[in-house]
Amino acid sequence: MARRASLPTMSPQTDAAIIAGCFGVGTLIGTVAAQIIGFRSTRANTNRQIDATLTNTAKTLTQQREQLDTTLKAQSEQLDTTLKAQSEQLKQTLAEQRTRTLNERFATAAGQLGSDKPPAVRLAGVYAVAGLADDWPENRQTCVDVLCAYLRLPYEPDPGKGARVSKQLDFRANREVRHTVIRVITAHLKESAAESWRGLDFDFTGVVFDGGDFAGAKFSGGMVSFDHAVFSGKVSFERAEFSGAPVSFDHAVFSGAPVSFEQAEFSGNRISFTEAKFSGVTSFQQAVFSGAQVRFDGSDFSGGTVDFNRAKFSHGEVSFWFAMFSGSVSFMTTVFSGTKVFFNGATFSGYHVAFHGAKFLGGMMVFHRAHFSGAEIEFRAVEFSGTEVVFDAAEFSSGQVSFTYAKFSGGQVDFRGAEFSGSEVSFDDAEFSGGTVDFTDVADWPFPPAFPWADTPPPGVKLHKNEDQSQP
Repeated sequence: MARRASLPTMSPQTDAAIIAGCFGVGTLIGTVAAQIIGFRSTRANTNRQIDATLTNTAKTLTQQREQLDTTLKAQSEQLDTTLKAQSEQLKQTLAEQRTRTLNERFATAAGQLGSDKPPAVRLAGVYAVAGLADDWPENRQTCVDVLCAYLRLPYEPDPGKGARVSKQLDFRANREVRHTVIRVITAHLKESAAESWRGLDFDFTGVVFDGGDFAGAKFSGGMVSFDHAVFSGKVSFERAEFSGAPVSFDHAVFSGAPVSFEQAEFSGNRISFTEAKFSGVTSFQQAVFSGAQVRFDGSDFSGGTVDFNRAKFSHGEVSFWFAMFSGSVSFMTTVFSGTKVFFNGATFSGYHVAFHGAKFLGGMMVFHRAHFSGAEIEFRAVEFSGTEVVFDAAEFSSGQVSFTYAKFSGGQVDFRGAEFSGSEVSFDDAEFSGGTVDFTDVADWPFPPAFPWADTPPPGVKLHKNEDQSQP
């Protein structure tokens, strides 16, 4: 068996060195560990310091931002206030300048309309005033008043062909200016107007119209006055519309050339021709009166022709109180629907008044104390349907009143207190179906009407107590 080798024997100095080396390594490890622990601690402290610094910085920035926002807001508000004040001042300055400019334009334009100015200058003045009215809404009414006032200036009639040429030329030039005013006004009252003058007041009081065209004009919302106006030339109101405010032709004179209201529309409020005089040719053909109070009280229809043919009156009131009919007035095929029509105290003397083919549908028609003398009054083929017709105290003293072919269906026709003292009144071929036609309380019956029956009247027809209910 082999002999195990023996380990070398170390000296005590070697052992001491080894021990010292091990101790140094341990010390080194401890030092390194301590440094690591210290570094970590330092880093944590540093991180905390950094976090604190960032937090403080954020707070500082937030405060600075809020302060900056407050400062900027205050500056913005101050700037807005300053700009607003400057803007208001600028607007006021511009408004003052605009008003001054417009007033200067007004003075210049109005001055051009002076009677001492040549016709060409006055024509320029008309257009200048009209243009100013378009540019100056707050004083548009004033501009229109100036144009209307020009028309109201004293009128110089046509000097005639025998006058000097210069006089004739002056008249024609002046007439052209007046007619231009009418054309300008009408253009601004049409649907197609770039700047509308509807809703304004128009005062044509006392104006002499020796011509003019208001066709298609729409008078709405403002007062319109033709009081005491004289229509001596051809004037058209065809397809014109009058609505929303009173329209007055009181004491107007319609003489000479035709005046046409054909297809005109009158709606709402009050339309008055009180004490107007119709001695020329006036047409209301196919005119429409709806929901309006139409007054012809005291009007004089003498020597001329007034035509309401095919007109329509609905749901309103039409009054001819004390009107005088001595010319030709026609209501042929006119329709009165739900309308109250009053001829109280009217006088029908001479010539012809025709209601041929007219229709009275509902409503009321009153001839209280009307006087029929010397005229031909024609209710031929008129339809009274559901209408109350009153001839109470009417006087038929001469002339002819015809109800030939008239149709009475429903409603009531009353001749209470009427006097048949000379007029030829005829109901030939009239139809009575339903309703009542009452002659019971006629005041005077020496010239009774001619009826279509030979013996007994139809149901609903009540004759005067002295009548034997038959007609020879």
